[in-house]
Amino acid sequence: MTDLKQQYKAMTFEERMDLALSADLEDGWRPLLVRDQHAQVKAYFSRRMDLTPEEVALLLADPNQTVRLNCAKRPDLNPDQVEACVNDRDPNLRYFVARNPLLTEAQRERLMDDEDELVRIAVRKGPKKRGTRARPGQAEMIR
Repeated sequence: MTDLKQQYKAMTFEERMDLALSADLEDGWRPLLVRDQHAQVKAYFSRRMDLTPEEVALLLADPNQTVRLNCAKRPDLNPDQVEACVNDRDPNLRYFVARNPLLTEAQRERLMDDEDELVRIAVRKGPKKRGTRARPGQAEMIR
């Protein structure tokens, strides 16, 4: 086990949360955060605007719906990732991707026929550009 991994394992939950939000995050921590045992740590990490495509792919495959739905809001998803969100089993995730400007017209049409009424309402509202924010000492995050 690497020294960095040992340090990470010794961190408290609160320290990991702070690390997930940190503006000055060192690259060595990223592979540990994206695979953290706590869904809340990954949920916060998934809102970062500076995620790599590989990190987004790992987070979109996470079993936790909150981690995945934070990714559904992203403006930098590739077409396969958008399609995965459109087909996700969780209606909350489909609700958020329904407003993503990256949707194709065919995907919008499919979501117009979604079994969940709130998804259908969301897609009718049209695309919504997501805002970001960065609190002092924190990375820029998707709202």
